[in-house]
Amino acid sequence: MNMLNHSNLEAEQLFLGAYDLYADAIFRYCYLRVYDRQLAEDLTQEVFIKTWTYLASGKTIENIRAFLYKVAVNKIIDNRRKKSVIWSDDIEKKQIPEILDMTEKKLVDQIEINTILKKLDLLEEKYKDIIILRYVDDLSPTEIAKILDISPNVVSVRLNYAVKKFKKIVHKD
Repeated sequence: MNMLNHSNLEAEQLFLGAYDLYADAIFRYCYLRVYDRQLAEDLTQEVFIKTWTYLASGKTIENIRAFLYKVAVNKIIDNRRKKSVIWSDDIEKKQIPEILDMTEKKLVDQIEINTILKKLDLLEEKYKDIIILRYVDDLSPTEIAKILDISPNVVSVRLNYAVKKFKKIVHKD
């Protein structure tokens, strides 16, 4: 019989609570970055495995949500280094609205989502990341700063620039 000490029990409760609260959001974030359901599931699993390993080793996490997103960002970067990037033309082949409906339970027009995501893909990675973290995952600038290892001021500047640039892309058509 495996006995848990008090700190392991606390780590387990924190982990399980974080999984319940953030698993869908982490999956959605990963999916919007890689456009591949199976890969997004694998990355999400890796995020939670790394988080559990970290907690089980006795380390503490100040902001579990920010920690999970930071791990997700790093896992996506690692994956991109290993594999080729999916180009925006490939997005049409994916079932993005189905994934969003599944995780968000919102009725969204398929054509609009595909159009927005294709246009979002035209942004540089650092701006695309900021927009997804802020407006899709509803993270605060402070949380985004922790995730990306930049100052909240840099987050605000990048977010402002990203929104302006995205508006220009959207209004080109």
